Parts: sequence; structure tokens; C-alpha cells
Amino acid sequence: MSLSTQAARDFKGTHTAGRTPEELRELVSHVGAELELAPAEVIIEWAVATFGDRFAITSSMGDAVLAHLASKVAPGIDVVFLDTGYHFIETIGTRDAVEATLPVNLRTVSTSLSVAEQDEQYGKDLYKTDPDLCCALRKVKPLNDTLSEYDAWATGLRRAETHNRVIAPVVGWDARKGKVKVSPLARWSDEQIDTYILENGVLVNPLVHDGYPSIGCWPCTRRVAPGDDPRSGRWAGTTKTECGIHA
Repeated sequence: MSLSTQAARDFKGTHTAGRTPEELRELVSHVGAELELAPAEVIIEWAVATFGDRFAITSSMGDAVLAHLASKVAPGIDVVFLDTGYHFIETIGTRDAVEATLPVNLRTVSTSLSVAEQDEQYGKDLYKTDPDLCCALRKVKPLNDTLSEYDAWATGLRRAETHNRVIAPVVGWDARKGKVKVSPLARWSDEQIDTYILENGVLVNPLVHDGYPSIGCWPCTRRVAPGDDPRSGRWAGTTKTECGIHA
């Protein structure tokens, strides 16, 4: 049974700071099923009502759909962007445009290890010699460190993007991070994303229209031929399919 928008608004705001992972896991043990068919806005409303400022969303700046949705529900919400030091200039530009045009608190976080320091410590171009370690240092660790300030986080994860994401719940428990993980767009199709963008004038990374349907760091992202898997341009020529954030 899905919740109506009003029902989501009626949830008591809960101050969750200091709750243990066990308490957080129990809190959401049944919510995923209740919200499975709810609109994305309702899922975000529930998270905001439940976690307050202990809830943030993340964005890789391929588009601003999730940030736009969240800003309508909770103006001023934290939007976390991971600056790996290897982003396309178009991605940085999209981040800056989101910060300038949406009522959100844009937080840019990065590892304390500069690219030059990483090259010195691990050898030049770690993304070639050990891409998993590069992602762990420049994406996974900075995100985990930042999420220590929150009890729940939302992603733009969608089941339609890759078979590895088919089982992503709209609200679930991230055991590795010890956090509640919210995926308001999990059930959205590519067509729903496109329609929302058109109807709301949502910002989109220009690279999306230049053959990059899935955008990561420039050394590890290639253009995709029409009709190919949208994520086939990520770590092309390797067996790697994910950066590790959603592992």
C-alpha cells in the first residue's frame, strides 16, 4: 500500500541524530514496501519528515532531476557533489548552474589527496593501473566521510540503467555505510526522466547530448554508440561496471 502525499506530510519529524545503525535499520524495515509504488515526491517527503537535516541527496550532475524534485519538497536541502579532480568541465559547469538556479545547499566534497599527490604515492594515472583503488580514494571514501553527518542519503539510482540495479529498493538499508539509502527515482523509465526534464526545464549536462548518456570521470568515460548500453562507455574495455559507491 503506497502512501499519499498528505500521509507523507503527516509523518512526525524524527530527530535521528545519535540513533544506532540497528535503530535506523529497524526504522525503515517496513517502509520500503509501503513506499514502493509512491511518487518520487512522496518518497522524498517521507525522508525529509523522518530525518530532517540528517538527510541529504547526492548528484553526479548528469542531470538535475533529483535535485530539482528535492528542492521543491525541501528548499535548502543539502546536495552533495563529489569532485574527483577528474571531472569533465561540463560536469563542473552543471554543478555551478545547479547551485546558481536551484534553492539547494550545494556541498562539493573531495578527497584530501590531490591528483598530483595520488600520482606520487600510487604511481601516475592510477585510474589505468588500479581503477578500483582510484574510485575508492576519490569517490567512495570522501562520500563515506561526508555521510557520517547524515542518517540517510538519496541517490538518482534507477533500475532501468543497468541490470545490476534491478533490485534497488526505493527505501532500503545500506549495510556497508550503516545508513538508510533512498532511491526516489528507482522505478522511473528513461521516458519519464526525459518528460520531467522537458516539462520542468531541468538542467542537463551538455555531454548527455554529445554521446555520453552516463557520465563519470573523463579518463574513464567514452562516447556510446546509438543503441548501445548507456553505461557501456564507463570503464570501457574493462570488467568494471560500478565505482563502488553502490556496492
